[in-house]
Amino acid sequence: MTFPVLLNLALALAICALLYGMQARHASFTKRVFAGLGLGVVFGAGLQAVYGAGASDIVATNAWLDVIGSGYVKLLQMIVIPLIMVSIVQAILKLRDAASLGKISTLTIGILLVTTVVAACIGIAMAKLFGLSAVGLTASSAEVARGEYLQGNLATAQQLSLPSLLLSFIPANPFLDMTGARKTSTIAVVVFAVFIGISAVGIAGKKPEVFQSFSGFVHVAHVIVMRMVTLVLRLTPFGVFALMAKMVAGSSLQDILGLLNFVVASYAALALMFCVHLAMVAGVGLNPLRYLKKIFPVLVFAFTSRTSAGSIPMSVATQTARLGTPEGTANFAASFGATIGQNGCAGIYPAMLAVMIAPTVGIDPFTVAFLLPLLAIVAFGSIGVAGVGGGATFAALIVLSAMDLPVALAGLLISVEPLIDMGRTALNVSGSIAAGSVTSRVLGQTDMRVFQDDADVNLDGEEQAV
Repeated sequence: MTFPVLLNLALALAICALLYGMQARHASFTKRVFAGLGLGVVFGAGLQAVYGAGASDIVATNAWLDVIGSGYVKLLQMIVIPLIMVSIVQAILKLRDAASLGKISTLTIGILLVTTVVAACIGIAMAKLFGLSAVGLTASSAEVARGEYLQGNLATAQQLSLPSLLLSFIPANPFLDMTGARKTSTIAVVVFAVFIGISAVGIAGKKPEVFQSFSGFVHVAHVIVMRMVTLVLRLTPFGVFALMAKMVAGSSLQDILGLLNFVVASYAALALMFCVHLAMVAGVGLNPLRYLKKIFPVLVFAFTSRTSAGSIPMSVATQTARLGTPEGTANFAASFGATIGQNGCAGIYPAMLAVMIAPTVGIDPFTVAFLLPLLAIVAFGSIGVAGVGGGATFAALIVLSAMDLPVALAGLLISVEPLIDMGRTALNVSGSIAAGSVTSRVLGQTDMRVFQDDADVNLDGEEQAV
């Protein structure tokens, strides 16, 4: 390890010590997350300024930053399945009403799918407004390799059908799905948890003593899992700092400038769709500014980590502790939102790509004959998209192959993919939270006392300084 790398790591540890000092002084969770984000940007930009993009010292430093950043994400992913299991089972035991369960899941999924179609429309409009087209783009060796990778995965996307997707939601081996082995593992675990909860409620009248014992066990498991969530969330500022520093230090300004039009158009579409989420929240009587303030920390994490599935624990905690959404509804929205109807990865991105690539094969993408099938395919393709890195690629493969467009051209955007994926992931999580909030409010479940409380509730259990 060279001296410059040791110096970089010493500075990174000093920043972590500063963040820990803020925690020791009981600074609010939001302030610590913001501090981690800002310090990560400054540190990453400083590395670029001193060493230059792609320098070996930056690569070595990023490898160590990845221990903190990716390590934190892995810890969150570790608690996703236990959290989904115990939270949904406990919610059903308390609910004891299959009709209410059906309303929650139907309304949540419906909102996710409808907003994905709206997101696709916005993506198409921005592509038209900014004049985006893949015609004339040149490919570097990395982009060619990416195109070949996409072409190699085309067969998997082409084999996808609605019946096969629905079957994939059924957990033939729930223990395998608990490992996250399949793209639809999260939904399969939800289905398994629902079966457990409904089965337990079914014996409540016939064997009340057994039901009470099981209910007590689930309650204890829930308390322990939520304590695990609290412990992991305390690491959020450190994880955000490391993830952001690594992203900024490893980015190429030249590549970003080369595709600046696409980047700006993408973020314009993301911003407009985020405004749609706020309008939905306002439409059901919730203050959009207060709502935005409460969900911002989880959006920051989703932005830096680029994982919708890894954001589930923080999303659930935010919905329950800050927005007043019941835990069962929050878990359904966060779990379904990680794999169904992702507004950024499965809505805006594949729609924009289709509109950009269509002219390369002589198709006018702004005709009704092209747009209607595109929107239908986007809605269908958004079901079962994985909530981790690569979900947007799989969604794009489904849409482009179904529209008979050359998928390899999507590789031309590889240089700015990480930058745009950050915004897409934040929008995915925003969409799932909005779906949970709207569902809860429509069904009259929202605890307005919690939502109206402007105190900065710390998700990590730390006491806030007065």
